Amino acid sequence: MSIAPVADVPEVAKEAEAPEKAFSKTSEFIPTAEPTTTRRDRTRTPSDMFEKVVFVNRCAKVVKGGRRFSFSALLVVGDNKGKVGVGFGKAREVAEAIRKATENAKKNLHGYQIGPSTIPHEVTGAFGGGKVLLRPASLGTGLIAGGGVRAVLEAAGVKDILAKSMGSSNPANVVKATVDALSRLRTRSQILESRGKKKPEKGKDA
Repeated sequence: MSIAPVADVPEVAKEAEAPEKAFSKTSEFIPTAEPTTTRRDRTRTPSDMFEKVVFVNRCAKVVKGGRRFSFSALLVVGDNKGKVGVGFGKAREVAEAIRKATENAKKNLHGYQIGPSTIPHEVTGAFGGGKVLLRPASLGTGLIAGGGVRAVLEAAGVKDILAKSMGSSNPANVVKATVDALSRLRTRSQILESRGKKKPEKGKDA
């Protein structure tokens, strides 16, 4: 009486399992796990705001281990349409000081009465020891100003103007004096309303 070898049974089982193992090991049929979290896009959109650093100051403090430096930055921000903001920031690094000044300036944005290319009338502004004179100019004159005055006027969108700094040369005082001058600007209709008069219609005498 012959008995079938027992070793043949595992071989049959192996042959039956072989296709499943081959199928599971094939890379085409293995599903790839989708990422659970999407990567944050760190690209910053370009801002349409005008930004200009007016002055960066370095201060050194003498300590036991040597000198410790800190920086302060004065920055002007504007939309070139009459809005201007001035910011001041301090930090251990220049880039961080400028970032703080930019955030501070954007929080202090204010609108001023500015014409299409120049200011409506002559005006004087003062802050501390700084004093600034602004005069309207004809079309094509350009921005005749320098230092902190020019930075503020560029941010405001003024294209034709005559400016003169007649006081302190401290950048902070000059910038704030220029902002004070812009805050004193009034249009013709505003002046007439303050006097209780109406704006004359076209074709009629005032």
